[in-house]
Amino acid sequence: MNLLFYWMKKKTLLLKKAADLMIKAESQNLEDSEKIENILSKQIIAAAIEVHHILGGPGLLENLYEDALYYELKLRNIPVQSQVQVPVVYKNYTVRDPMRLDLLVGDKVIIEVKATEKDHAIYKAQVLTYLRLTGLKLGLVINFGQSRLMDGLSKVVSNL
Repeated sequence: MNLLFYWMKKKTLLLKKAADLMIKAESQNLEDSEKIENILSKQIIAAAIEVHHILGGPGLLENLYEDALYYELKLRNIPVQSQVQVPVVYKNYTVRDPMRLDLLVGDKVIIEVKATEKDHAIYKAQVLTYLRLTGLKLGLVINFGQSRLMDGLSKVVSNL
């Protein structure tokens, strides 16, 4: 009887240790993912500043800034996709028109490009919706319509 009790206790301890190791591994994966997102966001911001500087600041149409940022990211060998279609699903029904992400960088960071004189809260809400629908965690609103690009930059984070 003592041997059976000892064996069950040992098995329970081993299972607990295995579970702890799995939790630690998952935590490490989350930390690695966050590190990648942070590195990408710094690279994206540097590229956006370059675009803003070269194109002379505000005054152009949104799609021109978007295209220039796409090209600058490509020049820097940063994986980027433009106008990525994401289906919108309502109660297991795919709504007719998918949403379009301006840019998706490294399959991790959504970029919403704007070229307006003022920032509006709806821009952040839009990116937060994109994050929720895609399951991603980090988005950037980059408003090239500002004299200083950093004044038009907003990070949006979803905790899901």
